[in-house]
Amino acid sequence: MQFTLTDQQLELRETARKFARAELPDLAREMEEKDFPVPPDMLRTYGEMGFLGVNLPEEYGGLGLGHIEALLVLEEFAQVSNAVAFPVFEALTGPVRTIEKFGSDDMKARILPQVIRGEAIVAVSMSEANAGTALTDLTTTARAGDGPGSGSGAGAYVVNGAKRWTSGGGHSDYYVTYCRMSEEAGARGIGAVLIEKDMDGVSFGKREELMGFRGIPTADITFDDVHVPAENLIIGAGGFGRLMSAFGLERCGNATQALGVAAAALEQVLEYTQEREAFGKPIVDFQAVQMKLAEMAMKVEAARLLIHRAAANADTQPDGLPTAYESSLAKCFANEMVREVAALGMQVMGGYGYHKEYGMEQRLRDAYAWGIAGGAIDVQKTNITAAMIGRRFDQRR
Repeated sequence: MQFTLTDQQLELRETARKFARAELPDLAREMEEKDFPVPPDMLRTYGEMGFLGVNLPEEYGGLGLGHIEALLVLEEFAQVSNAVAFPVFEALTGPVRTIEKFGSDDMKARILPQVIRGEAIVAVSMSEANAGTALTDLTTTARAGDGPGSGSGAGAYVVNGAKRWTSGGGHSDYYVTYCRMSEEAGARGIGAVLIEKDMDGVSFGKREELMGFRGIPTADITFDDVHVPAENLIIGAGGFGRLMSAFGLERCGNATQALGVAAAALEQVLEYTQEREAFGKPIVDFQAVQMKLAEMAMKVEAARLLIHRAAANADTQPDGLPTAYESSLAKCFANEMVREVAALGMQVMGGYGYHKEYGMEQRLRDAYAWGIAGGAIDVQKTNITAAMIGRRFDQRR
């Protein structure tokens, strides 16, 4: 059991930290104020630095490193803001990994190099108006089309339906889209296709206004007789379980985004309490403040250990992905702790914590998103219990 990072991992983390803290704070503030995503030129810089291919195969331009290395980079970006970290999250732990895991060789050769270079963004489109937590209730369909070609009007599948809560909706170039591909009920009929932003019949709703997540576009997507070529099939009907297995890594990415927010809150408060004075001395000298700082540190360190355990143990799994049990533990704990840590940070900083200029109130707003996105906190708890007793629970009966 190893709790220390290798020299290579330390060097990678330091490279990510120096870049993120030198290049991204001003951009992050502007993205928060004006609510726009990472600009194309900066995204290409991410690619040139290797940050979008840390754990993706070298044959496609990635670095070919492990999940721990990917999460170390993601945390450094997330400490600046979740918005500047979001393309890293999507590339290293999100829908890009679904393509890397289940897409055809041709699809991987077509999509992965674009993502790794920072020339394209991939989003996942899963939830619907009546299918969020109950995802197997989704009604978007991908039916047999009029042929395998990729020309105008031709396609092996015709997709119809509507999706909600797509992070990256209207901005991303590609969408890993969960569809009902056969008449079989529930999970057995579900697969996924890759839909491209500029395909005929794809349209986007208005930009959602959310409590946090500014700089991360979110919008509905409507599919109206969208013709999808055969080469854009990711997994056919009956592949729902395999698709969801990739969520072990996505949960670790989600948890790391939360961890980054909490770690930055702790760092800011440590600095603040040593500079801010009351009654003639730094407020860190007061025992009540010391208790809060210790609570914040315990939660941050515990979350990091849970996340890294899940990622490290993925190497022991046949599919190379974190288990549902360990990734759900990590996500659930991190999702709860980031809310607590950001709230403690705000309380310690008082009026400065509540003021938009100083960033803590943004951390608290963003903190609440991660316990909703990617499977709500209570859903993770049912996953944890199901793993412990060895069977899933039927919530419909």
